Amino acid sequence: MFTRTVKKALAYGPLSFYVLISLYPLVWLLFYSFKNNEEIFSTNVFGLPKIWRIENYRNAFDAFDMTMYFKNSFIVSAGTVVVTVLLALMFSYASARMKWKLADASRLYMTAGMFIPMQIILIPLLILEKTLHLQNSYLAVIVPYVAFQLSFATIIFYGFFRSLPHELEESAAIDGASVYTTFFRIMVPLVVPAIASVSIFVFLFAWNEFLVALVMIADNSLKTLPLGLLYFQTQFTSDWGAMGAVMVLSTIPTILVYMLFSEQVEKALTVSSAVKG
Repeated sequence: MFTRTVKKALAYGPLSFYVLISLYPLVWLLFYSFKNNEEIFSTNVFGLPKIWRIENYRNAFDAFDMTMYFKNSFIVSAGTVVVTVLLALMFSYASARMKWKLADASRLYMTAGMFIPMQIILIPLLILEKTLHLQNSYLAVIVPYVAFQLSFATIIFYGFFRSLPHELEESAAIDGASVYTTFFRIMVPLVVPAIASVSIFVFLFAWNEFLVALVMIADNSLKTLPLGLLYFQTQFTSDWGAMGAVMVLSTIPTILVYMLFSEQVEKALTVSSAVKG
């Protein structure tokens, strides 16, 4: 019994310590959002708030249009996820399961996009979007976000499609299923773990991205949450508690999305393992 307890302590002790270290910044930010400037900078930097100042959140909503920025960020993030997943799924399936000329070259060309820094193509991208009249619109950021994330998504989906047995498609062809029926009704459900994983990373990227949104969007009514936070920091730097409240609220959607899709990944992996078995 003692040996088993020691083994559990050695196994879970470092993990528990890592969890505490990882969660502490979030807990500290939550406490930060309920303090005033005096507590934040001098009298109570790391402890619990002496007085839980709910008015910080009220001030954040009064001085900061959270609804508008949340709406813009959600539209941009959701649009980026849907378009990226759909395009990457179709391209990965074609390159992994079909035989056609330049399939390998096309896949390598798509993968090479991961090695191109965003800053290098920012000016040409700005000129291109200005020529196409895409500036100051949701497409001004959704299109670049999709382009930047396609390479990563393609790699993930390609690996999943390559691991599936070819007998699935052969059986579907014998039953008279078309290519589209095979793809949407048979192959796509089997790569749900990859779809959930890619959706998490693409959503977090689009939700937190700042540089492209700063360059492409000038209209205040279309600005995403990171741009709104920049405006709040420059206009209301004296109210650090309200700024903390804004940052807490801005992290909630990302945490919810991660928790939701993580559960779906676990369930889908179980189903996928059962199918392979």
